[in-house]
Amino acid sequence: MKKVFIISFLLLVAFNFSSCKTDTKKEDVNKTRTKKEKSNAAFSLKTAKNLINFTAYKTTEKVPVGGQFKKVDILSGGEGNSIKDAINNTEFSIPVSSIFTKDSNRDFKIQKAFFGVMKNTKLLSGKLMIENDSIGSASITMNGVTDKIPFTYTIVDKTFSMKATMDVNKWNAQTALTSLNKTCEALHSGADGVSKTWNDVALDITSKF
Repeated sequence: MKKVFIISFLLLVAFNFSSCKTDTKKEDVNKTRTKKEKSNAAFSLKTAKNLINFTAYKTTEKVPVGGQFKKVDILSGGEGNSIKDAINNTEFSIPVSSIFTKDSNRDFKIQKAFFGVMKNTKLLSGKLMIENDSIGSASITMNGVTDKIPFTYTIVDKTFSMKATMDVNKWNAQTALTSLNKTCEALHSGADGVSKTWNDVALDITSKF
């Protein structure tokens, strides 16, 4: 009986020791991965100040309504030894819940009546591609559709600025526009009494490195 107890005790100690070694190895692997993930690139979108501004339009007079998305996640790329390299081939996602128009009631309506009636659109995702020293394109996925938006850009000092116009109807957003216009019918009516929500949205995006 005594021998059995001693053997059991030794097995328990050995098991605990091996478990500690395994945990230590896991910690070492995690530390190594963390070190590898740290980048030495001169420019990184993850640490840049990214401003995603947009302008939508309402009424037949095409009155502008400005807003922005407060959050963008860099999924892949976003780093390089030049700003162009950092932008090119960057994959990103933008949660629609981060929309901000300085009017919380309007933000709620856009999320629910516009994005909320789309297919799988809790996030806007896409990829940026630089073509030359002044133009590029963004591949955007929204409402289950992926399409491209051409953009122009400039780089001044350490600031990347791009401008584009997005026709949301290319993403089959007619139903979403109708839904939003119905929800905001009175607010989207001009002097002529006609309620209108335009399908083109101007984008003005900057990244300050």
